[in-house]
Amino acid sequence: MSTLPIIVLPLGSDDDALDACLAALDAGTPAGTRVWLADDACAGPRGLAIVERWLAGTRLQADYSRRQRSIGEVAHLDEVLAACGDADIVVLAPDAIPAAGWLTQLVACFARDAAIATATPWCNAGETVAWPRIGEICAVPRDLVRLGDACLTLPPLHPELPAAVGHAVLLRGSARRRAGGLDASSYASWYAALIDLSLRLAGLGWRNVLCETAFVARGGEGGAADGDMPALAARWPDWHARLAAFLMRDPLAGCRQALQAAYAALEGPPTQRELFQQEAAAPGGPPPSLPPATPPPSAPRTHSA
Repeated sequence: MSTLPIIVLPLGSDDDALDACLAALDAGTPAGTRVWLADDACAGPRGLAIVERWLAGTRLQADYSRRQRSIGEVAHLDEVLAACGDADIVVLAPDAIPAAGWLTQLVACFARDAAIATATPWCNAGETVAWPRIGEICAVPRDLVRLGDACLTLPPLHPELPAAVGHAVLLRGSARRRAGGLDASSYASWYAALIDLSLRLAGLGWRNVLCETAFVARGGEGGAADGDMPALAARWPDWHARLAAFLMRDPLAGCRQALQAAYAALEGPPTQRELFQQEAAAPGGPPPSLPPATPPPSAPRTHSA
């Protein structure tokens, strides 16, 4: 397998989301993968305690950095990416929940086509790559293991996207450096800066694609900061029309349906109701009447910059 990329996780202020993200990252990522927890002075005392505990027990090769003063989301991330040189980088949202095998599949996507500059996996809140319905924010899937297995059954066609999406994206280091990195002077949000970077990469002949064999869930959808969308429209006048056309045409509809069918075809674990019915069906009388099932509600290796 190719050398694994560095995972960059910019920390936010949601401690519960961070805790879930780190747990999923540790469970679903190959041991020894390099991870950089980059804190732009955002994490509070509980977040720092979560990071410290996770760093002490993770199987990953992880480090944490914290700025004394915040310089802004895009400027901070651009600084981190520049420090990684030409290395391939995965930028993971602080509320992301990766399914097992996600990183291996992103790396395999890059290996299939040297022209791919960004690879984005499916997401329940991923706009153009949203599943099961395009452009909708759905709840985090209840069975990510089964969903990750379903993704593995899809043919790796890697269709083109209008731009990468910010829940999780693998960036090719050489392409990123050639495009000049992120534009921290024009955009305040990673959401807008990633779109701008994707469009510049496409202009240089690189590809922004879907990695349909991987899934990374998220608690919500990213968004632009004040002034970012007018700045995008000024630099890329046709962007909004291109995005709207993609959402209306939905060229990934067939791929979504294939994933839905693969997910349905995989046998899930028996539900509690099924287990109770099996026990009640044992010799000794007919099964009792059961009420409807109720679904469940939807570190320290540190240095300062």
